[in-house]
Amino acid sequence: MEDRQRLRVETRASAPGAAMLPVSDQPLAVEASVEPHETARALIEQLRVLEDMKSAISGLQAKIAASFELAQRQADAAAGVPAPKQGGGAAAQIALARRESPHRGSRLLGLAKALVKEMPRTLAALDSGLLNEWRATLLVKETACLSAEDRCAVDEELAPDTGTLDGMGDRAIIAAAKAAAYRRDPRSVTRRAAHAAKERHVSIRPAPDTMTYLTALLPVAQGVAAYKALKEAADSARCSGDERSRGQVMADTLVERLTGTPGGISKVEVQLVLTDRTLFQGDSEPARLEGYGIVPGGWARELVGLGGAGMGLGGAGMGLGRGASPSGHIKAPPADPGFVVWLRRLYTAPNTGELVGMDSKARLFPPGMRRFIEARDASCRTPYCDAPIRHIDHIVPWQSGGPTSLGNGAGLCEQCNHTKENPGWAAKPLADASGVHALDLTTPTGHTYRSKAPPLPGAAPLPGHGPAWV
Repeated sequence: MEDRQRLRVETRASAPGAAMLPVSDQPLAVEASVEPHETARALIEQLRVLEDMKSAISGLQAKIAASFELAQRQADAAAGVPAPKQGGGAAAQIALARRESPHRGSRLLGLAKALVKEMPRTLAALDSGLLNEWRATLLVKETACLSAEDRCAVDEELAPDTGTLDGMGDRAIIAAAKAAAYRRDPRSVTRRAAHAAKERHVSIRPAPDTMTYLTALLPVAQGVAAYKALKEAADSARCSGDERSRGQVMADTLVERLTGTPGGISKVEVQLVLTDRTLFQGDSEPARLEGYGIVPGGWARELVGLGGAGMGLGGAGMGLGRGASPSGHIKAPPADPGFVVWLRRLYTAPNTGELVGMDSKARLFPPGMRRFIEARDASCRTPYCDAPIRHIDHIVPWQSGGPTSLGNGAGLCEQCNHTKENPGWAAKPLADASGVHALDLTTPTGHTYRSKAPPLPGAAPLPGHGPAWV
């Protein structure tokens, strides 16, 4: 206990403005006079204390977030903002301050408001270290369908601050919350289950080693039926002597049935950006696949059929070469005569890797410029947000004199584009000395965050690349 109290005091002394304690990335030295098991015990005690402090900090962050949202609403009301729009940018500002995505910021704000207003005992458990932030989130999520009164009653029934959930895993906590919620309001829980079917969707996200996760959220009957069909197809193939594993057959069958082709690639455009040296000279410079990220150069050559075994690919856009040049297409010989490979040239500046610019007199970005910005920005340009680009936005608004140009254009997700329109938000493009496209985003509180376009294949790594708080 003495070690725990001492560590709490020392860590609190490391707050901003206080002298920071030295931190080493090497294992702690063991004194010869100390028994090894005593040293091990002390280290575990320190881990426990630090975990308790992480939970307590999460509780404090929740209180601050809820207070900030209230203050933002009051400021908006004083400024004459309509009630439905008051506090509209609070979640985005919380996300930026915590270096999280806007989606994550919305969830953190929702968690904060639920804990502070409706679940005080769960908040107390977070403060004391009996729950961590994730498990508090599970309790909030499973009671989201309840009224404020019923939610508070469930919080009282579970009494997390007394240690009733101590030792429980995530599934056990979810089960306890679900059961308590159903006892309080079975009708709301039933309606929630019925409404969940409307949330069905398919999503994709990158996985390591040039793989990807294709995820479908389905009603349970449809999901089980789809999985059973794939499993039966795999079992049949295996019984016929197919040497692929069951998982491989299921994955291949899924792709074939969805796309209608054995390889899964027909007339779908896949944006692949790489240098001419990588494509034709075997250079090791990696490429970039839109919607995924960085991929090895050799893998990119295989994808377009120029690396040995090869696969034909219909409609693949390729960035080729350096220096300004007229736009155009180069048709490359496909590995499979059933497919057509198109190489779209996207030229970059020799030293910076910045795409060569163009501009327009139109208010809306023309298709060619939109594709250009999408290739340059890769994902949403709001700091810490890597959502897919949905809107091409004027950094300085058109109505404020902002031109329709590459320098004044940025790719944003839908949520970030709407957030930027809230009162007090501002953005401006920067003339970055490195030549890389950059912009500053300023929030209503006066904090500024800088965003730089990601480096393209062939560009030298730039110091200080990425979003930064100013």
